[in-house]
Amino acid sequence: MDSKTFSMKLWPPSQSTRLMLVERMTKNLSTPSVLSRKYGLLSKEEAEEDAKQIEVVAFASASRHFEKEPDGDGSSAVQLYAKESSKLMLDVIRRGPRTKEDGNFIESDRVRVSHETVFDISGGRRAFIDAKEAEELLKPLRDLHNKFTKICFSNTSFGLDSAHVAEPILSSLRDQLTEIDLSDFIAGRPETEALEVMTIFSSALEGSNLRYLNLSNNALGEKGVRAFAGLLKSQHNLEELYLMNDGISEEAARAVCELIPSTDRLRVLHFHNNMTGDEGAVAISELVKHSPLLEDFRCSSARVGSEGGVALAEALGSCTSLKKLDLRDNMFGVESGIALSKVLRRFSDLTEIYLSYLNLEDEGSLALANALTESVPSLEVLEMAGNDITAEAAPALAACVAAKQFLTKLNLAENELKDEGAILIAKALEEGHGQLNEVDLSTNSIRRAGARCLAQAVVSKPGFKLLNINGNFMSDEGVDEVKEVFENSSCVLGPLDDNDPEGEDYDEEAEEGDDDEGELESKLKGLEIKQEE
Repeated sequence: MDSKTFSMKLWPPSQSTRLMLVERMTKNLSTPSVLSRKYGLLSKEEAEEDAKQIEVVAFASASRHFEKEPDGDGSSAVQLYAKESSKLMLDVIRRGPRTKEDGNFIESDRVRVSHETVFDISGGRRAFIDAKEAEELLKPLRDLHNKFTKICFSNTSFGLDSAHVAEPILSSLRDQLTEIDLSDFIAGRPETEALEVMTIFSSALEGSNLRYLNLSNNALGEKGVRAFAGLLKSQHNLEELYLMNDGISEEAARAVCELIPSTDRLRVLHFHNNMTGDEGAVAISELVKHSPLLEDFRCSSARVGSEGGVALAEALGSCTSLKKLDLRDNMFGVESGIALSKVLRRFSDLTEIYLSYLNLEDEGSLALANALTESVPSLEVLEMAGNDITAEAAPALAACVAAKQFLTKLNLAENELKDEGAILIAKALEEGHGQLNEVDLSTNSIRRAGARCLAQAVVSKPGFKLLNINGNFMSDEGVDEVKEVFENSSCVLGPLDDNDPEGEDYDEEAEEGDDDEGELESKLKGLEIKQEE
């Protein structure tokens, strides 16, 4: 008889053996003892319920061990089965009988358990935990009556030993979990170990029915994505997915799309700070295209160029429920801006749009401004900084701003609007905009007249918090004028220490600029800003 045949006689135990163990544990838990006099005696009904759950957890842990034990005779699995059962029984006895008041709120430096549903060990500094520390940290999860639906292991680095401690615990909870945060949970681990840890967690959680999954800050790459294959493949009802700062390359993006079976219910999708590139963006666009309920999409700082930008823009056309769109810090260019302008009209519920640093230039910015003017009536945040926008596009931008009466934040920093553009924007902000609290037109080659108009336009807004016009070309007199406007509310005027009174294009013509600013301002006051009816 070979060793594996012999091992089958020891493991797994028969069903009758497992039932007998439950009966024995029930009797031990409900029989008076020295410990029960100290902690309280469980009723037979509560003891039986605890005993059943103890047996399930111990059996799962021992079964996984049996699959990995090198000798394969099953004896060590039996020993672990008995040891785990005894340990969990002792935990239950020390817990004592449950009352309705038990477990409402437990808090320590690192572990936070609130309202019986959220378990969070992300508090404090990032920690590398070993098996012993994992046993202690995860102890509340062993409570057989816990009602946790969300766990957060972020900011806690798991190695193989601590992952093996977490594995049976997570397996026992996967049917009740709906939200899992594993962001930044393998920091500092060698790649081989990190991939194995991810595979262990994936296996333990495979089959869970999640609405929220966060795998950010793990340097996944394609290998990491595929290490989570079991978990990802079993998710049919995800509503929120976060893959930020994960090294999501073209191959990794394709793997994500390949592994996730359905995004029909997806509402939030974040891919911030990855090396996705054009081909990766094309892959992600397929995911977006099949997410009709998407409300919040972020693909910022992802190295996406024109081809990928156009693909994403066209895919977003399917997401008519979109409320927040963040595409900042990519290399989209004019063509992508125009492609996006063609679908913006479909986003009637959009409240926030972040389009900074996309190389849109005037042509792309004009297309987007015109589209926004005619749509998205409830827009609250508009960001288009760093797009080489000049005064030529300012009338369209001003018309857009004037039409968006619910704006709370406007960011047009690091462009080339100059005084002409600044005065038009200021005029657009004069009427209404009662919810406005932040305006940023820093680094726009603005001089005295433009700065004064902006200051006068926002100073009386109720609840206004910050005007940033630093990094411009105001004269010393212009700076003094702006400070005078904010004499009674200086806290809302940003610093002006980076202002250059002379400007980079200072010459004899510019020297006469301040004298001409009054005339320029006067002429621009005659321009009308069209608002939506």
